Amino acid sequence: MYTLKFNEDGFELRLKQLETQLSDLSPVMQDLGELLVQSTQDRMLKGQQPDGKPFAPRSQNTLERYAARGFRFGPQPLNKSGEMRQQLHYQASAAGVSWGSNAIQAAVMQFGAQKGAFGTYEGKGFGDTTPKISIPWGNIPARPFLGVSEGDRSAIVEELEDWLYNNR
Repeated sequence: MYTLKFNEDGFELRLKQLETQLSDLSPVMQDLGELLVQSTQDRMLKGQQPDGKPFAPRSQNTLERYAARGFRFGPQPLNKSGEMRQQLHYQASAAGVSWGSNAIQAAVMQFGAQKGAFGTYEGKGFGDTTPKISIPWGNIPARPFLGVSEGDRSAIVEELEDWLYNNR
């Protein structure tokens, strides 16, 4: 068995400071939340998933329906109005951080959905016909926008190291 003994007064003080610092990670978790929200917003503007792959493109059917309804949208999926991108938020605590979107379409964009996954509604018919319209009206491919990229991993490590070494 080995025993390590330090005779430096500052060492014990620094250990106590470190113990206090590590008991509440809220400040660094807030910084990480801001970093991850900004990174996610940037990727959405570029049309990229966290792994760097591009989002699945809009289908021709979707493009035609948008055009028929006069919808205008950005060049990338998930950027029709910017609403979902603007509704990204984070929650930081003493022990961690989470981030995501409260936009109604966020889960469908992240995980995708099959035609009719959410049921049907009655459309406008002619005469005796009232068509049932699927919700969604077509298959929606997953376009994962939440996640940690390689760049995020490096930035997280850098942020944690900076916080540990510079917040004494």
